[in-house]
Amino acid sequence: MSDLVHGFRLIKEAAINEVNSRVRLYQHERTGALLMSVENSDENKAFGVAFPTPHDSSTGVQHILEHSVLNGSRKYPVREPFVELLKTSVNTFLNAMTFTDMTIYPFASTNTQDFYNLLDVYLDAVFYPRITPQILQQEGWHFEYDAESDALSYKGVVFNEMKGYYSSPEVVVDNITRAAALPDTPYAHDSGGNPVNIPDLTYEMFKSFHETYYHPSNARFFFYGDDNPEERLRRVDEFIVDFEARPVDAKLPLQPRFDAPRAVNERVDAGEAGADSNKGMVVLSWLTDEVTNPERMLELELLADILLDSPASPMRMALIDSGLGEDLANEGVHTFQRQATFNIGLKGIVAEDAPEIEALILDTLRDLVENGIDKATVEAAVNTLEFERREKNTGSYPRGLVMFIEMLPQWMHGGDPFEALAFELPLSRIKDRIAHDEGYLKGLINVYLLNNPHRVTVTLTPDPTVKTERAEAEKAQLAKARAAMTAEQLARVQEEQAALELIQNTPDRPEDIARIPTLRLKDLDHSIKLTPTEKFNEFGAQVFYHDLPTSGVAYVDVGFNLYQVPSKYLPYFSLFEKVLLEMGTEKMDFIRLVQWIGAKTGGIGAELFASSVFNQPGGVAYFFLRAKAMQPQTAEMMSILSDVLLTPRLDNQERFYQIVLEEKAQREAYLGLAGHMLAQMRLGASIDDAGWLNEQTNGVTGLLFIRELAERVQNDWPSVLADLQDIRRHLVNRTNMIVNITADHSQWEGLRGQLKQFLATLPADQFPLLAFEKTTLPRYEAFTVPTQVNFVGKGGNLRDMGYKTHGSHIAAFKHMNLDYLWNKVRVQGGAYGGRGGYNPFSGAVTFLSWQDPNLNATLDVYDNAGTYLQRLELDSSEMERAVIGAVGQLDRYLLPDAKGFTATTQQLVNYSDEDRQRVRDELFSTTLEDFHRLGEALSQLKDKGRVVVTGSPQAVEQANTERGDTPFVVTNVM
Repeated sequence: MSDLVHGFRLIKEAAINEVNSRVRLYQHERTGALLMSVENSDENKAFGVAFPTPHDSSTGVQHILEHSVLNGSRKYPVREPFVELLKTSVNTFLNAMTFTDMTIYPFASTNTQDFYNLLDVYLDAVFYPRITPQILQQEGWHFEYDAESDALSYKGVVFNEMKGYYSSPEVVVDNITRAAALPDTPYAHDSGGNPVNIPDLTYEMFKSFHETYYHPSNARFFFYGDDNPEERLRRVDEFIVDFEARPVDAKLPLQPRFDAPRAVNERVDAGEAGADSNKGMVVLSWLTDEVTNPERMLELELLADILLDSPASPMRMALIDSGLGEDLANEGVHTFQRQATFNIGLKGIVAEDAPEIEALILDTLRDLVENGIDKATVEAAVNTLEFERREKNTGSYPRGLVMFIEMLPQWMHGGDPFEALAFELPLSRIKDRIAHDEGYLKGLINVYLLNNPHRVTVTLTPDPTVKTERAEAEKAQLAKARAAMTAEQLARVQEEQAALELIQNTPDRPEDIARIPTLRLKDLDHSIKLTPTEKFNEFGAQVFYHDLPTSGVAYVDVGFNLYQVPSKYLPYFSLFEKVLLEMGTEKMDFIRLVQWIGAKTGGIGAELFASSVFNQPGGVAYFFLRAKAMQPQTAEMMSILSDVLLTPRLDNQERFYQIVLEEKAQREAYLGLAGHMLAQMRLGASIDDAGWLNEQTNGVTGLLFIRELAERVQNDWPSVLADLQDIRRHLVNRTNMIVNITADHSQWEGLRGQLKQFLATLPADQFPLLAFEKTTLPRYEAFTVPTQVNFVGKGGNLRDMGYKTHGSHIAAFKHMNLDYLWNKVRVQGGAYGGRGGYNPFSGAVTFLSWQDPNLNATLDVYDNAGTYLQRLELDSSEMERAVIGAVGQLDRYLLPDAKGFTATTQQLVNYSDEDRQRVRDELFSTTLEDFHRLGEALSQLKDKGRVVVTGSPQAVEQANTERGDTPFVVTNVM
């Protein structure tokens, strides 16, 4: 054992090749806190501190506390240091998260000084927060009294956030299933908070929870990246050295095993759908093993991949082919709990069919045990699992934070965190068992599923009375509280309401804000980052190549110009990825095709890219197939791309119908959660071609098209098939085609030859480039969805209002979002969030709110945004802080594949390196006059903007009554 280093003693270390890191585990001598230090060359440094936070109610105390500790602390006595960090940091991630049994505070940054600044504020926040009664009222819940009606209402950020989530059947079934499988544990309660129970949370309970669990003796610290390893220990020790070790009982109990399967039946709000509709859901959930066994968890993950994840997976096929439902539900392994559960479910069902579906699931498992699993399916699942772990492509999330979150369940419940990172040995053991033991996978099915009596079947039945009962219950709860109040108690409610509003409207003292550490502009790079790009023509196609280190993975994107396709076909492109990749080819059926892709590549997907051209008229729109493979597999990858593009089987009516139903079910499942995205897409549709395409494919129009298409497939298949064939004929040719390749130079020569062979096989038809055919949309639109809250949007074309695009808009909108909109929409309005944004390519300006209890009041906030900017006064230090925070939006951290793709799309939209540098220079030189100039244009949005909202029918009806001469055109999309 080593000597103490800044109060920490090293207890274990190892070089873990799987994560290319030296990993050290320390324990703090004074408090017992654990700290994992992951040391490597990744500049995207990451930190997290996690606390086990068990709970015995659904008051949401963990969730509310997660919001609250970032609202001022010992060193930083301002209202919201978190918001100040968002304003001034160049972080690549900054947030806090509540899980079922733990709360974590993670962040990441590529700038070392910024990283330490964030660390200082976060550690002070979690250990020394200023959690006053007013913070609980703002972030959790409080009464508001309306004298005119003599009635109370509930208000609070988390309260409204969870009202929004409880409007989603997906969220409801997840909570019910977990509670049903683990009924004798804290997992039976909702850590996020049930709106029914949140008002039971008192300030004493709230404060006591922090004092109990937010202690270093209960903490797990995590560092990752290229910063100084010893400095990590020193800085943490500074914050916890004054604490004394103490026992914290945070261990969760094991769920006693069932002797026999159980069933749970619940009703759910699914809009106007009744019990006999196909809006029901059924989920079978098995309790498996403790998450502290990483090899067991890997086995279960692989089993889920084999049974459920692919269109060729046998359980998925059995359920979808049955016609009893539309898509899988709540499926897979759930590991963020002490004992993992394995779920198989189906949505889009008639609830009375649940017993038949349960029988089908069990019969399918028995058949797989008796007759075995297709070896090609197993091979594809194993390759996919292994590729994902070796590639470590976490997309826009920092790799270090993903690593932290994925290993936490094992570490949190007493397992070895080193084992959670090292996948090679358990994976090799599993692969060896598959290769040499024909009964291995059958045994897993028997042990964990068929012969496991700890199973629960959850059935959700749609019932339109649920929302009415819920609303009436809340009214009754409030009426009871009002009736029980004495005059003194009512006066106290009014006093507390006024005190909270005073605090919310009182600016922080400049000297307190100045305490929050921040970078200076001189600390930031004033030059843009360049991506190596080689551009040339091959067989008429434009090819872009980026020589970047990709750890042996080749990324190939092939893009086809959507202006070659008649506009009437645009809504099909939300489906066209699956049309090409999941319906088979002339050589093989869709099962073998999906297996081929899984076994020989790292995956093939699709992406629509559309944008206005920078500072020029016109637009670009492409349908990309995006593929990746290790170097030995690139030839097969190119062969797969050739087959799916040239010889797809478009005539499989049954398979296409399944694809349509799956897409419909996925869209409908999140109507109550993603209303702000529907509003944003609808607003964008009236601005430019990119917005129109996005709305046609993924917006309300896209959803209505999918519903209509499901009927057409059944009633007029020849016309649908003709559409699919015509789309492919117009789309797939190398004229106007784009190819984007990101790979290191050692792969390039071989890949270039394969690319030539691929391009030579494609047709070179000459189709005219067609303009998108658009229609005029109403100025005021409302879409009713099954939700208890609202999503409010307003937008327009800022260029038409006289604004000339300038890089300062980035700073102006970020400052406005985190000052004006944060305070008006979230803090004072009680919505979960709100933001404004500007697209410099199209001129589109958009304001959005989500999980919002208000509607017309939020529109008033948007209408005054221009005035806010025009009247804004910032001194030089405040302006510098505004610019610093905005620079992070330009400097997004990208993995190699994203760097290459971004560089190519920038060229497609004529956004040159010179343009990028000019915008950066404009941002760095932002003045207050730039903010005022933007405000002048923005003030015209009140009279010239379009409004799109989504909400419940009752909320929209009430808003229309208030609006008088400018009612919404209402469309029911439930």
